[in-house]
Amino acid sequence: MSKDLQNKMLFQQVVELLQNARQQVLRTVNTTMVCTYFEIGRMIVEEEQSGKDRAEYGKQILKGLSQDLKKEFGKGFSIDVLERIRNFYLIYSKSASLLRILEIKNSATVLRNSEVSVNEDLSISPTPSTKFKYQKTQTVSTISELQKTLYDFFKLTWSHYSFLMRIDDEKERRFYEIESEKYNWSVRELKRQYDSALYTRLALSRDKEGVLKLSEQGQIIEKPKDLIKDPYILEFLGLPELHQYSETELEAEIISKLEHFLLELGHGFTFVARQQRITFDDKHFRIDLVFYNRVLKSFVLIDLKIGELKHQDLGQMQMYVNYYDRKMRLEDENKTIGIVLCQNKSDLVVEYTLPENNEQIFASKYKTVLPSKEDLIKLISESK
Repeated sequence: MSKDLQNKMLFQQVVELLQNARQQVLRTVNTTMVCTYFEIGRMIVEEEQSGKDRAEYGKQILKGLSQDLKKEFGKGFSIDVLERIRNFYLIYSKSASLLRILEIKNSATVLRNSEVSVNEDLSISPTPSTKFKYQKTQTVSTISELQKTLYDFFKLTWSHYSFLMRIDDEKERRFYEIESEKYNWSVRELKRQYDSALYTRLALSRDKEGVLKLSEQGQIIEKPKDLIKDPYILEFLGLPELHQYSETELEAEIISKLEHFLLELGHGFTFVARQQRITFDDKHFRIDLVFYNRVLKSFVLIDLKIGELKHQDLGQMQMYVNYYDRKMRLEDENKTIGIVLCQNKSDLVVEYTLPENNEQIFASKYKTVLPSKEDLIKLISESK
């Protein structure tokens, strides 16, 4: 190995180490800030509860605290910010996931520190009798355990939590927390996934147990159907809903914004080919888009259709899937998945064209403009 190559490899290793260190420092700083805000929120709520007229007393606390903090730290602690910090505590102190973790940690701590007196009910809902509060008899080790639990629980940035607090449904909120952490979503991507009703689109195809898993584990991909969304939201393409465009133009826009399309497809997708040609009997056919899903170890073929879905479209996709299964798939790979993306479809056409035990071919609508909340609910309802 040449000296230049050795130096280059050493440089790359040092760069990677430094980048990882910077990311770790940033994550630590973010977590520390979030946990600090949680504690500030706790202190504000406890102080409010000591007043007789809680509503009026609470306003005065925030106003006075804001003025004092601005003098000490400058801008950044307006009444609105403190109100958000207070709400952060009120919302997450009632989080079922956090409560379960705290109960487990508390039980372990009591076993290790039998001399420590703690509440049997570690509920941290903000009421005078059960509020999140360090007991005077707690040892330093007990408090450290509590702080460590918060550090382990809060993984995202304050900007993430500021947005997540707007989601009233705790199961839905927890789903977006898990997905943001698992796949390193930026706040912008989090907002986009929420606006496109990702949780609702996934939840509709699952039973009660499956919906519960979404809120506890995020999206788990175990079978082809777990990958499918209906509809797919392609607003990032910038194509007006009523604009007349060809399938070729639609495909070109997807390729030009492939990173966004991969995010909409979901987890584990990698791009393989565009206009993949297959040939038999001296006839040539082209598959619009070919992907591979690393989670399912399957090829995923996508055909784009303008207008109403026809039974011939599904038959054509069946042919593509059969070809890939017999000619392209390796022995250790699972069966090929085919998705026909169309502007509109008849569920009966899909039902009677595909076999009853179908687990490979799917048809989904796509929208090139993000619908309003009402239109999206209607669209999703029609796809049930």
